[in-house]
Amino acid sequence: MAVSMKRDVSGWMVRWDEARAARLKGEGAWADKTIADYLADIVRDTPDKVLVTDRDRDFTARRLWDRGEKLARALVQRGYKPGDTLSFQLPNWVEAVEINLAAAMAGLVLNPIVPIYRGSEVGFMLKDSRSRLIFIPGSYRKYDYREMIAGIAPELRADFDVIVVRDDPGGFAGYEALIAEARDDTDLPGADPDAIKMIMYTSGTTGRAKGVLHSHNSLQAENRCRLTHLALTPDDIMLNPSPVTHVTGTLYSLCIPFTCGVRTVMLDTWDAQVAFDMMRDERVTGIVAATIFLRGFVDVAKERGETPPDLRFFLCGGAQVPPELIREAARIFPNCVPSRIYGSTEVPCITAGVNTRDNIDMGANTDGQIWLAEARLVDPVTGAPVAAGEEGEIVANAPQMLLGYARVEDNDDAFDEEGYFHMGDLGKLVGEDYITVTGRKKDLIIRAGENLSPKEVEDILYNHPNIADISIVAMPDKRTGEKAAAFVVPAEGKTVTLESIAAYLIDYGTAKQKIPEWLEIVDDFPRTSVGKVRKDLLRKRARDIYEAQSEQKP
Repeated sequence: MAVSMKRDVSGWMVRWDEARAARLKGEGAWADKTIADYLADIVRDTPDKVLVTDRDRDFTARRLWDRGEKLARALVQRGYKPGDTLSFQLPNWVEAVEINLAAAMAGLVLNPIVPIYRGSEVGFMLKDSRSRLIFIPGSYRKYDYREMIAGIAPELRADFDVIVVRDDPGGFAGYEALIAEARDDTDLPGADPDAIKMIMYTSGTTGRAKGVLHSHNSLQAENRCRLTHLALTPDDIMLNPSPVTHVTGTLYSLCIPFTCGVRTVMLDTWDAQVAFDMMRDERVTGIVAATIFLRGFVDVAKERGETPPDLRFFLCGGAQVPPELIREAARIFPNCVPSRIYGSTEVPCITAGVNTRDNIDMGANTDGQIWLAEARLVDPVTGAPVAAGEEGEIVANAPQMLLGYARVEDNDDAFDEEGYFHMGDLGKLVGEDYITVTGRKKDLIIRAGENLSPKEVEDILYNHPNIADISIVAMPDKRTGEKAAAFVVPAEGKTVTLESIAAYLIDYGTAKQKIPEWLEIVDDFPRTSVGKVRKDLLRKRARDIYEAQSEQKP
């Protein structure tokens, strides 16, 4: 693989292989189109097709085109040039769709920022991404974003723009006023599909967050996986509760309406009851979302005794998915194929789940079928291939793979010599083309020189009748180096003890060295915006507990 570093129009240095790019375009894996190109075709053929539903408001292809085009012209008039970065920190609102379209029409780079981030994180991302502008809500969920931006304004470039959406702009500019600036005679430069479309930051659960660079071609290639594996058609309707500032929300609200002509229904604030009603009323056929959302849908369906007849698939990933949750969803939603899936911001799709109810067991017990991607397992220390059936670190190569990180030094250990990306996850191959993620490489517990993966034990204990949720991390230990510490949320009205956990695991046949040696009862876990447990914070808490105990001993 002849990878070299190439300077993008944005100024970012990207990993580039001309022969690979030509091959992917020839195969159709890279469509060589931006979402604006896709939308132009839809407007020409079916201008009145509804592509986006924002709560109870429908937006047709023509309306989205007109609004995106005006916004793009207004930005060009303000001096924004191809390769400039603009940020948005918005909920799941249609304005995010319009901003994404405008960026493609004007050749700009998008930097989505999750709404839960505050001044410190936002300031870092704005500076690191070289952003010139941010779109924010005035106030959302009782938090004033105008005050936040005003607080970090001295750290930003002197000509930094702030645009307030759906609220009084205060001392900043308003979104509708910006659109009103557009002149019809302003030329739009468009974007090269090979150019950087998006810089999206990883959650930063360990150290500094990394900026992931995707081109129009690489990001949108993920939608092709869903198109082929699920046989999506323009008649499908997808509900998106995932934040549009997360890679899943980006793919299923900002891309797929245009790349596949699939209508997306956007939900801005998570409420399982409201989401269930929207799913039923809008006749939603598919959802791709994290564990917390599937759990909510299943619980509402059980509470109401109601089954949505139109839902045909629910792909669940982004956080740990208990196998029993998939089986329960299959029982509750008899017309649906629920399945675990696997990917990351860097490689959004490695597996496609399963696509038939005949394969539910694989959908529950594995993380899905490897699809339009190459994945293999290597020794997490040496990088050498592992034997069949053995656990190893997952490395992957796919059309939907990132073009590198914003900081060139972050690429150093991220790729192997053949261009495969180190996912940082451990896994096993099941059969020829299914993969099961067994844990994070950084989450390994090294007890007395033996590597233990917490996920295997967590999956078993999810079925413990007294446990509502569990997360296992490494705790220092004087004798063994590290031991397993279980943080447990008990089921309502139930009691959990270390002895009961040990007995349950022994009955299951678990090896003694894998049994947790410390129990900490908690009300909940610290989580990311998509419900992923912040194990880095739990590991710190485990270390703090150990150190406090050590200080008490003579």
